[in-house]
Amino acid sequence: MTLNIFTDGGSRGNPGPAAVGIVIKDAANKIQHSFGQTIGTATNNIAEYQAVIIALQWLIDNKKKLVNLSGECRINFFLDSTLVVNQLNGLWKLKDSHLRQKVILIRQLEASLNAGISYTAISRSQNSAADLQVNLALDRTL
Repeated sequence: MTLNIFTDGGSRGNPGPAAVGIVIKDAANKIQHSFGQTIGTATNNIAEYQAVIIALQWLIDNKKKLVNLSGECRINFFLDSTLVVNQLNGLWKLKDSHLRQKVILIRQLEASLNAGISYTAISRSQNSAADLQVNLALDRTL
């Protein structure tokens, strides 16, 4: 099974009220699940990382709902944050200790999924569905 997960994080102010947006699609491009949620006050970068963490946690919590996730699975993350993608792919150094802690948690969550996981940078326009979830979540609380 292949899952394509589009994540986005954003804050209104930097730092400011922040939210994440997640859209999970199957290999046929059918949306399996999408949601947005607020995460309190955060920077844009923290929100981007938190979106990946929440998506991974959702996958762990919902393995039984997703056919074959317990077997071989490929999980492709798509983000519009070049920083997060390059840091998760080991291309850029992690200088910020807060971000380093996020990466440690991501690696722990990845290990519990028994799946091949990739991170790819995409344009903001290609990530509009996840961005919409961010803005809907923020609009509900502001």
